[in-house]
Amino acid sequence: MRPSFSAIHLKIEHKRELKLLGALFIFSHFPFEFFQLSFEKTEKMALRMWASSTANALKLSSSASKSHLLPAFSISRCFSTVLEGLKYANSHEWVKHEGSVATIGITAHAQDHLGEVVFVELPEEKGSVSKEKSFGAVESVKATSEILSPISGEIIEVNTKLTESPGLINSSPYEDGWMIKVKPSDPAELDSLMGAKEYTKFCEDEDAAH
Repeated sequence: MRPSFSAIHLKIEHKRELKLLGALFIFSHFPFEFFQLSFEKTEKMALRMWASSTANALKLSSSASKSHLLPAFSISRCFSTVLEGLKYANSHEWVKHEGSVATIGITAHAQDHLGEVVFVELPEEKGSVSKEKSFGAVESVKATSEILSPISGEIIEVNTKLTESPGLINSSPYEDGWMIKVKPSDPAELDSLMGAKEYTKFCEDEDAAH
């Protein structure tokens, strides 16, 4: 059975009302200049506006003051990679011990919470680090966080690539994003650090508390 003319008319009017409502919504949420931009620029502006409103809703910290590597907000991010064979500190640094050398960096969980890393402050080679003492800092789009050494020892190498490419900490935290290599002065300190399972549980509990 074919629809009557009146039924077709009602459908058309309904579509017009929906389009009008959609147009009113767009004009009420975006400035006039928004519509003078090209489609590509419009899309980018919309994404920036969405990101800004999302950040405000989550109340992300944008403080430039230094802090330890703590979760930036309360949404659980425990699905970050935790590798077997490494040792982990409760300040979210990792240690890979091979022979007489220990490589140190920050964990995937830490960089995940920090967001995009834009600057890395590193120590000088031939210096020394002490357990649970700061040896550098990582600055992201959200905050600046001190990096604490999980162990004590002499710095034998620094990853200078991070000076030009700080984003390696985001893209490859356990490989290209390592920070320093140390000759441990007290290898027994490694025994006090967490294994992969312990660290995973630690992250889950910490996120739940926030």
